[in-house]
Amino acid sequence: MDAPHGQSPCRNTVFPMREFRLPEVVSQLVVARNQLRDHYRGAALKFQFDGNLVGDIGEAVAAELFGLKLLAANGTGIDGVAHDGRSVQVKATGTDRGPAFRHVETRADHLLFFSFDFMTLQGKVIFNGPEIVALKRLPISWVGQRSLTKSQIAAADAEVEDSQRLHRL
Repeated sequence: MDAPHGQSPCRNTVFPMREFRLPEVVSQLVVARNQLRDHYRGAALKFQFDGNLVGDIGEAVAAELFGLKLLAANGTGIDGVAHDGRSVQVKATGTDRGPAFRHVETRADHLLFFSFDFMTLQGKVIFNGPEIVALKRLPISWVGQRSLTKSQIAAADAEVEDSQRLHRL
């Protein structure tokens, strides 16, 4: 198949294609959330997408975009396995915050971090590389949960060689 005039043909290993459209089914969640906002307008409730829902959407998107085989949720810090056998941790945000990390038994070989704009149904890959590259920006020791800013995780991504990245399908 020929590429449009002036563009190179896409192959299975195209990166850094960072932006993508969220699956259309997510729009149903956005519509329902907006209806809740409208109904409770006087209460100033935001009905933000956060926590487990955004994380689950992130894992589903990672499986679709990168061909991950998702693992059962077991709290190990590994969400799936890439086609080349690398273990993968997936993190996602629907806000402008960076990824949060907690102490886990096992660290993944690889980290994918997505940022979602639920109003436009657009997503972006912010980090795609070895998890250790991102983790080295955290203190050596901490208690509870620690986060990186979006600029810190973007800077970590800039250190990743293309050969270390997972490639989109």
